[in-house]
Amino acid sequence: MTISLSDFIQQLTTNPPLLITVILTLGVVLVNGWTDAPNAIATCVSTRSMSPKKAIIMAAIFNFLGVFVMTLFNATVAQTIYNMVDFGGDSKNSLIALCAALFAIVMWATAAWAFGIPTSESHALIAGVSGAAIALQGGFSGINGGEWIKVIYGLVISTAMGFLLGYIAVKLIVLIFRKVDKRKSRPFFQYAQIAGGASMAFMHGAQDGQKFMGVFMLGIFLANGQSDVTNFQIPIWLMILCSVVMALGTSIGGYRIIKTVGMGMVKMDTFQGFGADLAAAISLLMASVFGLPVSTTHTKTTAIMGVGASKRISSVNWSVVKEMAAAWILTFPGCGVVGYLMAYIFMKIF
Repeated sequence: MTISLSDFIQQLTTNPPLLITVILTLGVVLVNGWTDAPNAIATCVSTRSMSPKKAIIMAAIFNFLGVFVMTLFNATVAQTIYNMVDFGGDSKNSLIALCAALFAIVMWATAAWAFGIPTSESHALIAGVSGAAIALQGGFSGINGGEWIKVIYGLVISTAMGFLLGYIAVKLIVLIFRKVDKRKSRPFFQYAQIAGGASMAFMHGAQDGQKFMGVFMLGIFLANGQSDVTNFQIPIWLMILCSVVMALGTSIGGYRIIKTVGMGMVKMDTFQGFGADLAAAISLLMASVFGLPVSTTHTKTTAIMGVGASKRISSVNWSVVKEMAAAWILTFPGCGVVGYLMAYIFMKIF
Protein backbone atom coordinates (compact mmCIF):
# COMPACT_ATOMS: atom_id res chain seq x y z
CA MET A 1 0.00 0.00 0.00
CA THR A 2 1.26 3.54 -0.75
CA ILE A 3 0.08 7.11 -1.40
CA SER A 4 0.73 9.42 -4.34
CA LEU A 5 1.99 12.98 -3.90
CA SER A 6 -1.21 14.49 -5.31
CA ASP A 7 -3.37 12.47 -2.90
CA PHE A 8 -1.08 13.39 -0.01
CA ILE A 9 -1.29 17.14 -0.76
CA GLN A 10 -5.07 16.95 -1.15
CA GLN A 11 -5.40 15.16 2.20
CA LEU A 12 -3.22 17.77 3.95
CA THR A 13 -5.76 20.47 3.12
CA THR A 14 -8.78 18.46 4.29
CA ASN A 15 -7.39 16.35 7.14
CA PRO A 16 -6.08 18.50 10.07
CA PRO A 17 -4.87 15.45 12.11
CA LEU A 18 -2.71 14.42 9.15
CA LEU A 19 -1.27 17.94 8.89
CA ILE A 20 -0.30 17.92 12.58
CA THR A 21 1.24 14.46 12.25
CA VAL A 22 3.27 15.50 9.21
CA ILE A 23 4.57 18.64 10.95
CA LEU A 24 5.67 16.64 14.00
CA THR A 25 7.27 13.89 11.89
CA LEU A 26 9.21 16.41 9.82
CA GLY A 27 10.22 18.07 13.10
CA VAL A 28 11.77 14.78 14.22
CA VAL A 29 13.53 14.41 10.85
CA LEU A 30 14.84 17.98 11.15
CA VAL A 31 16.20 17.28 14.64
CA ASN A 32 17.82 14.11 13.30
CA GLY A 33 19.63 16.32 10.80
CA TRP A 34 20.76 18.48 13.73
CA THR A 35 22.05 15.68 15.89
CA ASP A 36 22.66 12.49 13.87
CA ALA A 37 23.57 13.41 10.29
CA PRO A 38 26.63 15.50 11.37
CA ASN A 39 28.27 12.30 12.65
CA ALA A 40 28.68 11.18 9.05
CA ILE A 41 30.89 14.13 8.14
CA ALA A 42 32.49 14.83 11.53
CA THR A 43 35.85 13.23 10.77
CA CYS A 44 36.40 14.72 7.30
CA VAL A 45 35.70 18.20 8.75
CA SER A 46 37.86 17.71 11.85
CA THR A 47 40.86 16.56 9.74
CA ARG A 48 40.30 19.56 7.43
CA SER A 49 39.78 17.39 4.38
CA MET A 50 36.61 19.41 3.68
CA SER A 51 35.14 22.69 4.85
CA PRO A 52 31.96 22.41 6.95
CA LYS A 53 29.88 24.05 4.21
CA LYS A 54 31.04 21.66 1.47
CA ALA A 55 30.74 18.68 3.80
CA ILE A 56 27.14 19.57 4.64
CA ILE A 57 26.26 19.87 0.93
CA MET A 58 27.91 16.50 0.30
CA ALA A 59 26.04 14.97 3.25
CA ALA A 60 22.71 16.26 1.89
CA ILE A 61 23.32 14.70 -1.54
CA PHE A 62 24.49 11.33 -0.24
CA ASN A 63 21.81 11.18 2.45
CA PHE A 64 19.24 11.33 -0.34
CA LEU A 65 21.08 8.73 -2.41
CA GLY A 66 21.25 6.45 0.63
CA VAL A 67 17.52 6.81 1.25
CA PHE A 68 16.65 6.33 -2.40
CA VAL A 69 19.00 3.52 -3.45
CA MET A 70 18.79 1.38 -0.32
CA THR A 71 15.01 1.70 -0.08
CA LEU A 72 14.63 0.53 -3.68
CA PHE A 73 16.63 -2.62 -2.97
CA ASN A 74 15.88 -3.31 0.68
CA ALA A 75 13.26 -1.54 2.81
CA THR A 76 13.37 -4.00 5.72
CA VAL A 77 14.58 -1.38 8.23
CA ALA A 78 11.46 0.72 7.56
CA GLN A 79 9.27 -2.38 7.86
CA THR A 80 10.94 -3.33 11.17
CA ILE A 81 10.26 0.10 12.68
CA TYR A 82 6.69 0.08 11.37
CA ASN A 83 5.90 -3.37 12.81
CA MET A 84 7.88 -2.96 16.05
CA VAL A 85 4.90 -1.56 17.98
CA ASP A 86 1.13 -2.04 17.91
CA PHE A 87 -0.80 1.12 17.07
CA GLY A 88 -3.88 -0.88 16.10
CA GLY A 89 -7.38 -0.44 17.48
CA ASP A 90 -8.99 2.99 17.61
CA SER A 91 -7.22 5.01 14.91
CA LYS A 92 -7.96 8.36 16.62
CA ASN A 93 -6.27 7.40 19.89
CA SER A 94 -3.50 5.69 17.95
CA LEU A 95 -2.78 8.88 16.02
CA ILE A 96 -2.83 10.96 19.23
CA ALA A 97 -0.36 8.56 20.84
CA LEU A 98 1.93 8.68 17.80
CA CYS A 99 1.89 12.50 17.78
CA ALA A 100 2.71 12.49 21.50
CA ALA A 101 5.68 10.19 20.84
CA LEU A 102 7.00 12.47 18.09
CA PHE A 103 6.62 15.50 20.37
CA ALA A 104 8.59 13.68 23.10
CA ILE A 105 11.38 12.79 20.66
CA VAL A 106 11.77 16.42 19.55
CA MET A 107 11.93 17.54 23.20
CA TRP A 108 14.56 14.94 24.08
CA ALA A 109 16.74 15.53 21.04
CA THR A 110 16.65 19.33 21.31
CA ALA A 111 17.75 19.17 24.95
CA ALA A 112 20.66 16.88 24.02
CA TRP A 113 21.68 19.15 21.13
CA ALA A 114 21.69 22.17 23.46
CA PHE A 115 24.41 20.42 25.49
CA GLY A 116 26.30 19.30 22.38
CA ILE A 117 25.78 15.62 23.19
CA PRO A 118 25.38 13.36 20.12
CA THR A 119 22.48 11.21 21.27
CA SER A 120 20.97 8.58 19.03
CA GLU A 121 17.79 9.81 17.37
CA SER A 122 17.25 6.26 16.16
CA HIS A 123 16.96 5.02 19.71
CA ALA A 124 15.02 8.09 20.82
CA LEU A 125 12.54 7.32 18.04
CA ILE A 126 12.30 3.66 19.02
CA ALA A 127 11.96 4.45 22.75
CA GLY A 128 9.44 7.27 22.29
CA VAL A 129 7.20 5.31 19.93
CA SER A 130 7.40 2.24 22.19
CA GLY A 131 6.44 4.26 25.27
CA ALA A 132 3.46 5.71 23.43
CA ALA A 133 2.36 2.26 22.24
CA ILE A 134 2.47 0.96 25.84
CA ALA A 135 0.30 3.89 26.96
CA LEU A 136 -2.10 3.27 24.06
CA GLN A 137 -2.51 -0.46 24.67
CA GLY A 138 -2.35 -0.24 28.46
CA GLY A 139 0.61 -2.58 28.77
CA PHE A 140 3.45 -4.34 27.01
CA SER A 141 1.06 -5.93 24.54
CA GLY A 142 1.78 -2.77 22.54
CA ILE A 143 5.32 -4.06 21.88
CA ASN A 144 6.14 -6.62 19.19
CA GLY A 145 8.96 -8.50 20.90
CA GLY A 146 10.06 -10.30 17.74
CA GLU A 147 10.77 -7.00 15.96
CA TRP A 148 11.98 -5.13 19.04
CA ILE A 149 14.72 -7.69 19.73
CA LYS A 150 16.29 -6.66 16.40
CA VAL A 151 16.93 -3.26 17.98
CA ILE A 152 18.89 -4.88 20.82
CA TYR A 153 20.85 -7.03 18.38
CA GLY A 154 21.60 -3.97 16.30
CA LEU A 155 22.76 -1.95 19.31
CA VAL A 156 25.18 -4.63 20.51
CA ILE A 157 26.47 -5.68 17.09
CA SER A 158 26.96 -2.17 15.67
CA THR A 159 28.76 -0.94 18.81
CA ALA A 160 31.13 -3.90 18.95
CA MET A 161 31.67 -4.01 15.19
CA GLY A 162 32.30 -0.27 14.92
CA PHE A 163 35.01 -0.37 17.60
CA LEU A 164 36.66 -3.54 16.30
CA LEU A 165 36.66 -2.52 12.63
CA GLY A 166 37.95 0.96 13.53
CA TYR A 167 40.85 -0.64 15.40
CA ILE A 168 41.61 -3.12 12.60
CA ALA A 169 41.23 -0.59 9.77
CA VAL A 170 43.87 1.78 11.17
CA LYS A 171 46.26 -1.06 11.97
CA LEU A 172 45.97 -2.29 8.36
CA ILE A 173 46.44 1.20 6.92
CA VAL A 174 49.57 1.73 9.01
CA LEU A 175 50.90 -1.66 7.89
CA ILE A 176 50.19 -1.06 4.19
CA PHE A 177 51.64 2.48 4.16
CA ARG A 178 54.52 1.86 6.57
CA LYS A 179 57.14 2.59 3.88
CA VAL A 180 55.38 5.67 2.48
CA ASP A 181 56.35 9.14 3.70
CA LYS A 182 53.49 10.53 5.79
CA ARG A 183 53.60 13.91 4.03
CA LYS A 184 53.33 12.27 0.60
CA SER A 185 50.39 10.08 1.62
CA ARG A 186 48.39 12.93 3.14
CA PRO A 187 46.82 14.18 -0.16
CA PHE A 188 45.66 10.62 -0.93
CA PHE A 189 44.00 10.24 2.45
CA GLN A 190 42.36 13.65 2.17
CA TYR A 191 40.52 12.42 -0.92
CA ALA A 192 39.90 9.06 0.76
CA GLN A 193 38.38 10.95 3.71
CA ILE A 194 35.96 12.70 1.37
CA ALA A 195 34.96 9.33 -0.08
CA GLY A 196 34.63 7.94 3.46
CA GLY A 197 32.44 10.86 4.53
CA ALA A 198 30.25 10.38 1.46
CA SER A 199 29.91 6.67 2.28
CA MET A 200 28.90 7.46 5.84
CA ALA A 201 26.32 10.02 4.68
CA PHE A 202 24.96 7.44 2.23
CA MET A 203 24.61 4.83 4.97
CA HIS A 204 23.08 7.37 7.36
CA GLY A 205 20.35 8.00 4.80
CA ALA A 206 19.94 4.26 4.25
CA GLN A 207 19.46 3.63 7.97
CA ASP A 208 17.86 6.71 9.54
CA GLY A 209 15.91 7.79 6.47
CA GLN A 210 14.12 4.45 6.41
CA LYS A 211 13.28 4.62 10.13
CA PHE A 212 11.57 7.98 9.82
CA MET A 213 9.78 7.09 6.61
CA GLY A 214 8.36 4.03 8.34
CA VAL A 215 6.92 6.28 11.06
CA PHE A 216 5.74 8.78 8.41
CA MET A 217 3.77 6.07 6.61
CA LEU A 218 2.29 4.90 9.93
CA GLY A 219 1.06 8.46 10.60
CA ILE A 220 -0.49 8.74 7.14
CA PHE A 221 -2.41 5.48 7.52
CA LEU A 222 -3.64 6.30 11.04
CA ALA A 223 -4.77 9.79 9.95
CA ASN A 224 -6.88 8.07 7.30
CA GLY A 225 -8.41 5.69 9.84
CA GLN A 226 -6.32 2.72 8.66
CA SER A 227 -4.85 0.99 11.70
CA ASP A 228 -4.51 -2.48 10.17
CA VAL A 229 -2.00 -1.87 7.34
CA THR A 230 0.87 -4.37 7.57
CA ASN A 231 2.74 -3.84 4.29
CA PHE A 232 3.48 -0.65 2.40
CA GLN A 233 5.65 0.84 -0.34
CA ILE A 234 7.58 4.05 0.28
CA PRO A 235 6.91 6.61 -2.50
CA ILE A 236 9.81 8.49 -4.12
CA TRP A 237 8.40 11.91 -3.14
CA LEU A 238 8.65 10.92 0.52
CA MET A 239 12.30 9.90 0.08
CA ILE A 240 13.05 13.34 -1.38
CA LEU A 241 11.09 15.19 1.32
CA CYS A 242 12.82 13.42 4.22
CA SER A 243 16.27 13.91 2.64
CA VAL A 244 15.75 17.64 2.12
CA VAL A 245 14.46 18.22 5.67
CA MET A 246 17.32 16.18 7.13
CA ALA A 247 19.86 18.21 5.16
CA LEU A 248 18.26 21.44 6.38
CA GLY A 249 18.68 20.28 9.98
CA THR A 250 22.36 19.51 9.42
CA SER A 251 22.98 22.97 7.95
CA ILE A 252 21.28 24.67 10.92
CA GLY A 253 22.85 22.99 13.90
CA GLY A 254 25.31 20.36 12.78
CA TYR A 255 28.62 21.99 13.65
CA ARG A 256 28.17 21.60 17.41
CA ILE A 257 27.91 17.83 17.08
CA ILE A 258 30.75 17.76 14.51
CA LYS A 259 32.97 19.44 17.09
CA THR A 260 32.11 16.92 19.83
CA VAL A 261 32.42 13.77 17.69
CA GLY A 262 35.20 14.77 15.29
CA MET A 263 37.40 16.80 17.63
CA GLY A 264 36.42 16.08 21.21
CA MET A 265 37.00 12.33 21.54
CA VAL A 266 40.20 11.62 19.59
CA LYS A 267 42.67 13.84 17.75
CA MET A 268 42.93 12.23 14.31
CA ASP A 269 45.06 12.47 11.21
CA THR A 270 43.50 12.00 7.78
CA PHE A 271 44.34 8.28 7.53
CA GLN A 272 42.76 7.68 10.94
CA GLY A 273 39.64 9.60 9.96
CA PHE A 274 39.39 7.49 6.82
CA GLY A 275 39.73 4.33 8.91
CA ALA A 276 36.88 5.43 11.18
CA ASP A 277 34.60 6.26 8.23
CA LEU A 278 35.39 2.99 6.48
CA ALA A 279 34.72 0.93 9.62
CA ALA A 280 31.44 2.68 10.40
CA ALA A 281 30.18 2.52 6.80
CA ILE A 282 30.85 -1.22 6.58
CA SER A 283 29.07 -1.81 9.89
CA LEU A 284 26.02 0.19 8.79
CA LEU A 285 25.90 -1.54 5.41
CA MET A 286 25.85 -4.98 7.01
CA ALA A 287 23.13 -3.90 9.47
CA SER A 288 20.99 -2.47 6.65
CA VAL A 289 21.31 -5.62 4.54
CA PHE A 290 20.07 -7.74 7.46
CA GLY A 291 17.28 -5.26 8.35
CA LEU A 292 18.70 -4.30 11.76
CA PRO A 293 17.76 -0.74 12.82
CA VAL A 294 21.05 0.52 14.30
CA SER A 295 22.28 3.89 15.49
CA THR A 296 24.61 5.77 13.17
CA THR A 297 25.77 7.78 16.19
CA HIS A 298 26.79 4.68 18.15
CA THR A 299 28.46 3.10 15.15
CA LYS A 300 30.49 6.15 14.14
CA THR A 301 31.57 7.14 17.64
CA THR A 302 32.63 3.61 18.60
CA ALA A 303 34.59 3.39 15.33
CA ILE A 304 36.40 6.59 16.33
CA MET A 305 37.10 5.07 19.77
CA GLY A 306 38.57 2.01 18.04
CA VAL A 307 40.80 4.27 15.96
CA GLY A 308 42.00 6.05 19.10
CA ALA A 309 42.58 2.78 20.93
CA SER A 310 44.74 1.53 18.02
CA LYS A 311 47.30 4.16 19.04
CA ARG A 312 46.93 3.82 22.79
CA ILE A 313 44.00 3.77 25.21
CA SER A 314 44.94 7.19 26.58
CA SER A 315 44.45 8.70 23.11
CA VAL A 316 40.71 8.55 23.68
CA ASN A 317 39.20 11.41 25.68
CA TRP A 318 37.24 9.18 28.04
CA SER A 319 35.49 12.08 29.78
CA VAL A 320 33.71 12.91 26.50
CA VAL A 321 33.00 9.21 25.98
CA LYS A 322 31.44 8.96 29.45
CA GLU A 323 29.11 11.89 28.70
CA MET A 324 27.97 10.27 25.47
CA ALA A 325 27.62 6.83 27.05
CA ALA A 326 25.46 8.31 29.82
CA ALA A 327 23.24 9.96 27.19
CA TRP A 328 22.96 6.67 25.28
CA ILE A 329 22.04 4.70 28.41
CA LEU A 330 19.44 7.27 29.44
CA THR A 331 17.83 7.51 25.99
CA PHE A 332 15.85 4.26 26.09
CA PRO A 333 14.26 4.63 29.54
CA GLY A 334 14.19 8.45 29.47
CA CYS A 335 12.61 8.97 26.06
CA GLY A 336 10.40 5.91 26.60
CA VAL A 337 8.97 7.38 29.81
CA VAL A 338 8.51 10.80 28.19
CA GLY A 339 6.75 9.16 25.22
CA TYR A 340 4.50 7.21 27.60
CA LEU A 341 3.60 10.29 29.68
CA MET A 342 3.01 12.50 26.64
CA ALA A 343 0.76 9.86 25.06
CA TYR A 344 -1.18 9.38 28.29
CA ILE A 345 -1.65 13.14 28.74
CA PHE A 346 -2.51 13.75 25.06
CA MET A 347 -5.14 10.98 25.06
CA LYS A 348 -6.74 12.46 28.21
CA ILE A 349 -6.81 15.99 26.73
CA PHE A 350 -7.86 15.14 23.16
